[in-house]
Amino acid sequence: MKKVVASADEAVRDIPDGATIMIGGFGLCGIPENLIAALVRRGVKDLHTISNNMGVDGLGMGRMLETGMVTSHIGSYVGENKLLEDKVLKGELDLTLVPQGTLAERMRAGGAGIPAFYTPAGVGTLVAEGKESREFDGRPYLLERWLRADFALVKAWKGDTVGNLVYRKTARNFNPMMATAATITIAEVEHLVEPGEIDPDHIITPGIYVKRILQGEKYEKRIERKTLRKT
Repeated sequence: MKKVVASADEAVRDIPDGATIMIGGFGLCGIPENLIAALVRRGVKDLHTISNNMGVDGLGMGRMLETGMVTSHIGSYVGENKLLEDKVLKGELDLTLVPQGTLAERMRAGGAGIPAFYTPAGVGTLVAEGKESREFDGRPYLLERWLRADFALVKAWKGDTVGNLVYRKTARNFNPMMATAATITIAEVEHLVEPGEIDPDHIITPGIYVKRILQGEKYEKRIERKTLRKT
């Protein structure tokens, strides 16, 4: 199967209105910048997104918000996006906040074929509302469902033409779980190499999970919030 596509636009060509999409990254680190830009150019609507962050105003998933592409979002941290806050308060976007560790585990469970699991995170808080609770060894736990998606857009540092992926540092946080939890995983990489050029011990996402791969054209890699030492 040929997995390499020539451009980000070709990679997202068949993502339809109403799709559920996982989008990788932690803050602005490891986000699939080119795939997001292509999705914005394509102009699909009513998307249901799953991502740890929602980008910032004018960058990453923030661009998707500006075009009104997103109908609902499941995530963990949204504090850097003022437009998102405005849309939620106006009732224009359905937002579900999930504890960060639970979010990661729900994705991992989706990729592993585990439909539900128990976790202590969120017990006694708003997170617990409407969820089944059970006690194990004298401690209460919440039942959480897996997360799966139609598409996953992920970003890796290096990949080969059969889809094996290597991530660097913080970019490893959510991309690997998402890559396993979608029907179609599309990966953009900074360096695209031939099979055999990646040490098998360094591969984090095996190519069996990746349906399409491309080398990204440009990466801004903006810092989400710059903090400088006071002089």
